[in-house]
Amino acid sequence: MRYDLIIFDNDGVLVDSEPIANTILAAYLTELGHPTSYEESVRDYMGAAVHRVHDTVLERSGRRLPSDFDETLHARVFSAFERELEAVEGVVGVLEKLLAEAVPYCVASSGSHERIRVGHRKTGLDRWFRDENIFSAQDVGRGKPAPDLFLYAAERMGAVPERCVVVEDSRLGVAAARAAGMDVYGFTAMTAAGELAGAKGYFTDMTELPGLLV
Repeated sequence: MRYDLIIFDNDGVLVDSEPIANTILAAYLTELGHPTSYEESVRDYMGAAVHRVHDTVLERSGRRLPSDFDETLHARVFSAFERELEAVEGVVGVLEKLLAEAVPYCVASSGSHERIRVGHRKTGLDRWFRDENIFSAQDVGRGKPAPDLFLYAAERMGAVPERCVVVEDSRLGVAAARAAGMDVYGFTAMTAAGELAGAKGYFTDMTELPGLLV
């Protein structure tokens, strides 16, 4: 393995949460008077921390979202996760291989710590991730496309950026990884390669990933 640390995005890479979360976000924004389609939600917010939603809505409409927006959104998303969420197909096999080869890995997500843990408990991925290898945009204050989260994860895991590789499925995530000076591979199961410009390579099936990392 030519990398010292594998950094996984969470939503869409480890857990198949993006269709669920963006369907709920689009419906909630529309309910609040900010008409948003599922496709627009994916385009504008996939891979982003929730503060990007607030900033974008304010910029476009001049109106602030309700003070309880985050709480309500998270409650709706978590409820749906408990009913519907599954791990991305093939990801457990990748984690088993990394563990067998003693390759350090972690997750660095724009989502909150609570969101990460809810998803991991539901899908059984909590056995693969503990507190010491879970990082959230909450830890650094700025989400992707800023590089802060990936740089923080690398520092905490004892790796230098140029020896890290990020696995991402959003344009914001790819931009953040590149800004951090890290290699990045784009997972195209949901996002076309053309939307992930700048990645070192692309793959559509999680079982392809180990071959890219050697």
